[in-house]
Amino acid sequence: MINDSMKKIIKVLLFSLLGLVILICILFGYTDRTIDDLQSKYATIPSQFVALDGMNVHYRDEGDALDSLPIVLIHGTASSLHTFDTWASSLKKNKRVLRMDLPAFGLTGPFPDRNYSIDHYVNFLEDFLAVRGIKHCILAGNSLGGQIAWRFTLKKPAMVAKLILIDAAGYPKESTSEPIAFKMAKIPVINKILSFITPRFVVKFSVENVYADKSKITESLIDRYFDLTLRAGNRQAFVDRMNVAYDTGYLKKINGIQQKTLVLWGEKDALITTASAQRFHDDLPNDTLVILKNSGHVPMEENPTESLRAVLSFIEQ
Repeated sequence: MINDSMKKIIKVLLFSLLGLVILICILFGYTDRTIDDLQSKYATIPSQFVALDGMNVHYRDEGDALDSLPIVLIHGTASSLHTFDTWASSLKKNKRVLRMDLPAFGLTGPFPDRNYSIDHYVNFLEDFLAVRGIKHCILAGNSLGGQIAWRFTLKKPAMVAKLILIDAAGYPKESTSEPIAFKMAKIPVINKILSFITPRFVVKFSVENVYADKSKITESLIDRYFDLTLRAGNRQAFVDRMNVAYDTGYLKKINGIQQKTLVLWGEKDALITTASAQRFHDDLPNDTLVILKNSGHVPMEENPTESLRAVLSFIEQ
C-alpha cells in the first residue's frame, strides 16, 4: 500500500511536472502566424500568389519575360524561395527566373491532402509550370528541390533543357550530422509536441547545422526561417513530410537522364555528403561535378557568389 508520505511525494512530483509543462508552453509554445501577418515582410514586390491545387502558392517571376529558356529554382526542406535571393538578383538581369515556395514550406502552406510524396511534388511542379506558361526550362533544385528536379526530368524530359542539382536528395543519405528539427520530427510523441511547441533555438541550431561557416548566419536569417516555420499549417506539414517513406525505386533510372547536368555540392555538407555527389556524377551520363570547398548544404545561400559563378558558366555552355 502507498502510505501518506508516498502520496505527498507523488503529488509534489505531478504538480512539478505540470508546472514544467506550463512553463515550457509559456516560453516556447508559439501560436501559428497568419498569411496576413507574414506577407508584409516576406511577400514584398515582386512576390505574387496563384491559386493552384487547393493552395495559394507564393512565387516570384522576374527578369526577361521574353526569355525562351527561363530558369526555375526549387528550394529544399524547411526553406523558402528566399534562399535564392542573391542568385535571382543576378540571373534576372539576363534571364527569366521563377521560384516558388513548395507546399509545406514558406508562405504556400500545406498540401490539402497531406500527401508529401515526391510523386506529388513532381505533379505540383508540373501544374505550376503549366500555370506560368513554361514549356521548356533550365531546372535547378537544392536538397528536396533537387530530388524533385531530377524526378521531374525523368517524367517530363522534353521540358528540361538543362538540370542543376545542388546538394540534391535522392540516394540513401550518409549524414555525418543532421539538423535537430529533422531528428525531432521523426520521434513519436515528440513530433506531436513540435507542431505547437517550437523553440527558436531549435530552428537556430538546425540552420547552423547546414552551414559550413557559422559566422555567416545572421539574426535576420534565423528570423526568416523561424517566422516561416510558424506559418499556419507548416509545422504539422514538416512533420508529415519528414515521415514519408523513403523511395529508392527511381535510383536505377537516373542514368536515363540525358540532359547536361551540373552537380553542384558543398564539400562540408554534413546532411547529404559528397558521397551522394559522387554517385550522381558516376550515374549521370552527361554531367559536370563542381565541389565548393567552403560551403555546406545550401551553397546558393551561404556562398552565393562562388556557387553562382559555376551556374553561369554551366548555363553559357
